[in-house]
Amino acid sequence: MGSQLKHFVKSQQLNRPLIDSLFRVADTFDKTYRSDALKGKIVTSFFYEPSTRTRLSFESAAARLGATILTTENAKEFSSAAKGESLEDTIRVVSGYSDAIILRHFNEGAAKIAASLSSVPVINAGDGTGQHPTQALLDIYTIQKELGRLEDFNITFVGDLASGRTVRSLCYLLGKFDGVRVTFVSPKNLRIGEDIKEYLKGRGVKFREKSKLESVLPKSDIIYVTRIQKERIGIEDYESARGMYVINRHNFGLIRLDARIMHPLPHVEEISLPIRTEQNDERVAYFRQAENGMYIRMALLSHMLR
Repeated sequence: MGSQLKHFVKSQQLNRPLIDSLFRVADTFDKTYRSDALKGKIVTSFFYEPSTRTRLSFESAAARLGATILTTENAKEFSSAAKGESLEDTIRVVSGYSDAIILRHFNEGAAKIAASLSSVPVINAGDGTGQHPTQALLDIYTIQKELGRLEDFNITFVGDLASGRTVRSLCYLLGKFDGVRVTFVSPKNLRIGEDIKEYLKGRGVKFREKSKLESVLPKSDIIYVTRIQKERIGIEDYESARGMYVINRHNFGLIRLDARIMHPLPHVEEISLPIRTEQNDERVAYFRQAENGMYIRMALLSHMLR
């Protein structure tokens, strides 16, 4: 197995042996659903920002492994943070109650701070516009399951690439695989950061930036769509970008039958497909992607708390 993770703060911590090992464990949980691997353990789910899939899939993962869960879905209002307590003090206290902390925070770098102070493992469940490493891990797992490979494929990222932490985290993982070709499609004001471009260059990953979505859809194996993040950008940037790139019934036919559409969810106006299509067309992978998150997080928790 790859190196043991004490904390999981960023995608760069993962190596290929560890990724492969986590995938094997996740495949097992996909078939069995239940284990007592964490019986007697206490996992705290501490979320300062709204979440549905990440929080519930982590809590479901912990429960299916036999752990007890302590949780707050809005720590910004329903914890002592509302009284002015610092994140640093909160983590020092909560780590005394738990065997692991799953943290989502609105500030980039919060997970790194928490990991430096916690006496128990900290897992970054999203920190502002920084990273979302468990999302990246489940994304790679989904690509493996959908395409049957993690080398030699074309992935197109669409939408708000400036503030989308899922895209940033996934790009850091893509650099670990051979023959991956990346296309970025976004409004001019929401382009991917230069730090990600420099990382991809350093890893020898070919990438390009395009302005027309329809021109790249037929050549894409994975179309990774993201929403315009209204909560992280100014209203002018939001209004100028919203509705610019949409997967709908008019361009859906340009997507090859063996290609897949992924999305970290929630999707709003950037995907406009009939429910029947979402339910029955194999190209729509984002609901399977969300389910994969539970199996990957089961594997991660069992690895970190073994």
